[in-house]
Amino acid sequence: MKPPTNAALLHDVNIPTKKATFGMGCFWSNDSLFGVTPGVIRTRVGYSGGTTKNPHYRNLGDHTEVIELHYDPKTITYEDLLEMFWANHEYGLTTKLKRQYQSLILYHEEKQQDAAEASYKVMQNQCNGQLRTEIAPAGPFYPAEDYHQKYRLQGHKDLCRSLGLDSKKLQTSHVAARLNGYLVGIGGKTQFEQDIVRLGLNEKQAEYVRREFERNEGGGLAC
Repeated sequence: MKPPTNAALLHDVNIPTKKATFGMGCFWSNDSLFGVTPGVIRTRVGYSGGTTKNPHYRNLGDHTEVIELHYDPKTITYEDLLEMFWANHEYGLTTKLKRQYQSLILYHEEKQQDAAEASYKVMQNQCNGQLRTEIAPAGPFYPAEDYHQKYRLQGHKDLCRSLGLDSKKLQTSHVAARLNGYLVGIGGKTQFEQDIVRLGLNEKQAEYVRREFERNEGGGLAC
C-alpha cells in the first residue's frame, strides 16, 4: 500500500534565481553538495559542454557530466559557488581525465565569465600551471536519466514515496535537493534542525533523515 504523501512539503520555491553549471567529476556527489547549500534552490544533473545531440549515459559523445543549479543571488553569490567548485572536485584539478569527468565551468552571463576567469587565474597559479579546467559559454543542457537525479535520496525508497517524488520533482523539488545532502551526512546538524519546519517534514520523515544524517556524518561524498 502506498504511504500518504505529506502535503506540507516545500517542493516549490518561487523566487527569482540565477543559474550556474559546473562539471566536477561524478555528478552524484555534486548534487548532494550543492543541494544542501544555503541559497541553492534546486538542482539537477545532466550532460552538457559538447555537440553530440541527445546524449545519454551510455553514449555521452563529447559531453561532460555536469550539475545545473538555480540559486538565490541575495543569499549566495556566484563567487561563493566558484569557491565550492574549486574545492570539491571528485578527481582533482590537475588529473588528466576522459571528457565525461572534465573539470568544466559553463557560464550563463558575462559577469559569470569574468568571475570564472579571475578565479581560474588564481587557481592556475596554485596548481603551478597544471590546471585542466575549461571555461566555456553554456549551451544545451540534457538532463540525465531519472535514476541519476537525487541519486543518494533515491536509495531511500519509502522516504521518496512519502515525498511524492516523480520524474519532474526529482529535478525541481527544493526539499528533495536538501534531503539528498542531509541523508549522506552533510550540511550540518544545526542547519538540518532549522530546516525541518521550513521544509515541511513530518515527525516520521524528520526522524528518519536525522538518523541517517548522524549515521553518515563525516563519511565523505565520493561516488
